[in-house]
Amino acid sequence: MASRQLNRIKLIHNPKYKRSGPKSYVYLLNKYGFNPTMEGPYHFGNKIHQQGKHGAHKLVGGRASVQKTLQKTAPATGEAGEVTAEDQQNDSEYLCPVTIGTPGQTFNLDFDTGSADLWIFSTELPKATITAAGNDHTIYNSKDSSTYKATSGASWKISYGDGSSASGTVGTDNVTIGGLTIKNQTIELAKTLSAQFSSGVGDGLLGLAFSSINTVTPGPAHTPVENLISQDDISSSEELFTANLGSWRDASDPDAGESFYTFGYIDQAPLQAAGVTEPYYTPVDSSQGFWMFNSASASVNGQSIARANNTAIADTGTTLALVDDATCKAIYAAIPGSKYDSTQQGYVFPSTVTADQLPVVTFAVGDQQFAVQKEDLAFADAGSGNVYGGIQSRGDQGFDILGDTFLKSIYAIFDLGNTRFGAVQRSEPTQNLAPPQGS
Repeated sequence: MASRQLNRIKLIHNPKYKRSGPKSYVYLLNKYGFNPTMEGPYHFGNKIHQQGKHGAHKLVGGRASVQKTLQKTAPATGEAGEVTAEDQQNDSEYLCPVTIGTPGQTFNLDFDTGSADLWIFSTELPKATITAAGNDHTIYNSKDSSTYKATSGASWKISYGDGSSASGTVGTDNVTIGGLTIKNQTIELAKTLSAQFSSGVGDGLLGLAFSSINTVTPGPAHTPVENLISQDDISSSEELFTANLGSWRDASDPDAGESFYTFGYIDQAPLQAAGVTEPYYTPVDSSQGFWMFNSASASVNGQSIARANNTAIADTGTTLALVDDATCKAIYAAIPGSKYDSTQQGYVFPSTVTADQLPVVTFAVGDQQFAVQKEDLAFADAGSGNVYGGIQSRGDQGFDILGDTFLKSIYAIFDLGNTRFGAVQRSEPTQNLAPPQGS
């Protein structure tokens, strides 16, 4: 392995990001396609899709198919309608700079351990989309990079439950992340983007899950981390990346709430702060493409909740934490004044609740419990003096989705070489319960 300068990749806070509990929940319904088990306006229903001969302005005749689509029930009429871009969170709170091409262009991407595609805005998009993007996006032009190579016959497409999609062509180019340059990395150039994909500030997405769920056809493409390993760009003893997700709430704490990723090494500062020399590790089941591990118990104020055979995934592309209904009910039963608000499809509680009134909530990572920071139990303003909780129902999804609400409480190690997930408990000296910003 050649000598490399390994650096922290500091996350950039998106100043235009606005927190919304319901919109974040709808985004997850869309991304994972689970059916809600708690009352609310959003649900999946059937929609007839006509596939026939093209007339002058519409499809005529031919076959019709029934498709499962995410829908919204209007409170006034009770009728089900389409879910639009305005109904969901299409932006990212934090973005990471990545350099692509020769000469290099910097793209601010959403790092997502719940997906495996690396796609970016490109000049192949319609002029109207590029014009609408204005100066908010860096647009990749393959003609401007001497190291770009088109991949003949390859394409990609991401589809969500509301019918929205992103798709385009495929090629390879040099990609630099945190001081490491990956040669001939597969990149996916956006040619079409639904509003749900184009309305955010980010320039695309960099998936950090396993390549089995990559959408490139005719075959899945290797992820940047997999290529770092195959190209011997990182040590064989540390074929991993790590995530330290901070918060604006912790600006006055010793770590100043800093957020960063590392590739190819474990940053020692979080371990030293926690007073440990090694992370706690548990095996990962990658058969579904996710960073999935056993999480067979949880606790609320020391009262254990047994969840036999339960599993969870670590998803940095998710703001909330979604768990089973019984665990949700136990958590909010311990918060004074909390209630389930069916109009927002989530649990809320009074913004006047103090830190000493909030429960200590833990989730198992393998055989060890890790606590959620109390300040992260409040996600966004919910109106009427309430806040939207950071932990919500996973519906009929078969596993927990542990997003930023949980991940902000640990230093997370994604060890690809040993197929394991590591965690170090983080503990902030103060719990800042100021109203969530950008709500």
